[in-house]
Amino acid sequence: MRPEILFPLFADVTTLPGLGPRLGKLVQSAIGPHVADLLWHLPSGIIDRSYAPKLAEVAPSRIATLTVRIDTHLPPPAPRRPYRVMASDASGELEIVFFHAKGDYLVKLLPVGETRLVSGRVEMFQGRPQMTHPDYIAKPEEAAEVTGIESVYPLTAGLNLKTLRKSVRAALDRVPALPEWGNAPYLAQQRWPAFQAALESVHAPKTEADLLPITPARQRLAYDELLANQLALSLIRAHQKKQSGRVIAGDGQLRRKVEAALPFSLTEGQRQALADIAADMASPKKMLRLLQGDVGSGKTVVALMAMLAAVESGGQAALLAPTEILARQHAAGIARLAAPAGVTVTLLTGREKGKNREAILAGLASGETGIVIGTHALLQEDVVFRDLMLAVVDEQHRFGVHQRVTIGAKGPKGKGGVDVLVMTATPIPRTLTLTAYGDLDVSRLTEKPAGRKPITTIAKPTEALEEVVSGVTRALNAGAKVYWVCPLVEESEVIDVAAAEERHAHLSQIFGARAGLVHGRLKGAEKDRVMEAFAKGSVDLLVSTTVIEVGVDVPEATVMVIEHAERFGLAQLHQLRGRIGRGDKPSTCILLYQKPLSETADSRLRILRETEDGFVIAEEDLKLRGAGEVLGTRQSGMPTFRVADLAVHGDLLQAARDDARLLLDRDPELQGPRGQALRILLYLFERDAAVRYLRSG
Repeated sequence: MRPEILFPLFADVTTLPGLGPRLGKLVQSAIGPHVADLLWHLPSGIIDRSYAPKLAEVAPSRIATLTVRIDTHLPPPAPRRPYRVMASDASGELEIVFFHAKGDYLVKLLPVGETRLVSGRVEMFQGRPQMTHPDYIAKPEEAAEVTGIESVYPLTAGLNLKTLRKSVRAALDRVPALPEWGNAPYLAQQRWPAFQAALESVHAPKTEADLLPITPARQRLAYDELLANQLALSLIRAHQKKQSGRVIAGDGQLRRKVEAALPFSLTEGQRQALADIAADMASPKKMLRLLQGDVGSGKTVVALMAMLAAVESGGQAALLAPTEILARQHAAGIARLAAPAGVTVTLLTGREKGKNREAILAGLASGETGIVIGTHALLQEDVVFRDLMLAVVDEQHRFGVHQRVTIGAKGPKGKGGVDVLVMTATPIPRTLTLTAYGDLDVSRLTEKPAGRKPITTIAKPTEALEEVVSGVTRALNAGAKVYWVCPLVEESEVIDVAAAEERHAHLSQIFGARAGLVHGRLKGAEKDRVMEAFAKGSVDLLVSTTVIEVGVDVPEATVMVIEHAERFGLAQLHQLRGRIGRGDKPSTCILLYQKPLSETADSRLRILRETEDGFVIAEEDLKLRGAGEVLGTRQSGMPTFRVADLAVHGDLLQAARDDARLLLDRDPELQGPRGQALRILLYLFERDAAVRYLRSG
């Protein structure tokens, strides 16, 4: 249950003054449903109303607060003409202009003969200062309310700044006196304000510099948010570590046969990852490990060796892939590698129907099938294993934690949990690994397997298209296979497909049937047929949307052209490029871009030309785009931060992680005075789920 002290902050936003049902709905959809959501909606700018010159000295195009006497009202001579009010001070005149205004209302607001403060942007018109629709009109005694510095907040259509500012002020007034959850020596060392003072400070910036994420107040709040995140992950992790697993050791005979038949030797990174996984599987605790490896770093072999350990122990292993193309590819590759050990590898996707599907399910239920590879079809209720020991989840960011739990629950009842190995070829910056996968142990593969040649990356403007086509012709004539990736069009799959079809039509005129086409709207069987023809048959040039981003493996492909490369994120360009350079021949990636390039797009293309290291690219991507977009998928299960900015506050994340771990070592149930305060912090940042893992939660 949420602590009572926080009830005022988790009331509905419509309980705030000025937010009735209509405006309340706007705030709920743009900012959030609770009063607390307004606390994290931080100012994006300031308006300084302290400039208060005489009329003769007023500078044009500035926001000024002027003290004037109201002289005359000049109603419009015809409809649609402006209403004018003439005002003055001892040094000159001011014209105040209103459109679509009601005269009787303005006469009350600006009574002739009285003094008023008007604040707004001043422009010069026919040599005289003019103010159109002042932001404020006030009596002289109300000067203190008008002449200060105002916060400017991001808005949504239909919501004005004055209303939002008033609501934020009311939300701040509802913040109760909360106990200090910070580590006192650390707070003192950082010279940070207390939580409530920090909140007041971030909502009342005095200068542009006060808006920066490095101010002490912003850092304090970012740290609180990161501490809530790390504490929640540590609690979940501690809970999972308590769950018993199985001791899975195996005698190594199947693994030795497979390794002896490999056409390459394992890298140092692969050996280290295998040692970590073997130790986890052999322990009585449940394994939860993330295997991060760049494109082509050899994760599949590591996954297979782990699966063979389960088979050696008399159990079964399953690999869950996000798409059918990837599942089929894994099945073909793993079956080939596992053949020397005589292990059966089965494929299960949504396409297996009728008798074929029944036979596959029977093989899993009887235990005759040692390794199964599949899509979401593996998660269905009628898929029953005799003894599932290990689940491998590939491209974890395409799945939520929920699927990880579902596959993990398919083990035999009463024997302990299924060990889980999560793999991703999306190199994730270290800070994001900590915030999203803090509940997992992490192994990283940083080397490429021996024999891989580097990829040369070049950027060319779209005007060079014909030159690029000539280069592609030469490559095809020399026996190469070529990918041609069509541009992303504002998240619209339909337009993406149209762009790909158009390019395919153009290239077919030159290359005939050697040019194939795949996109996300093709039926599975048709997609597979074209991919198969590209991998082994008559198609040498594959025109494609980004469906080839993940997992397609054609070692003969040595050239890739990416059209409108400036529209793609860094990580996505790197993923696409990773489809070439998989054999022993040198490869080339050509990035076609539309001029002029924005600064960010220019940086992206430069970084790609300079490095092939996915982890370096991921860190750069984080700096360029911010954490929310780095994985390129909103549903990636990445936590969203309201105050913390991981590109700026990465060092605070490490401190929060250390603090959370140390704290739970000393007070695992959060029962002490600081522990009780931290429970409030978890609820405040809506990490309620973690509190359930405390015995007295």
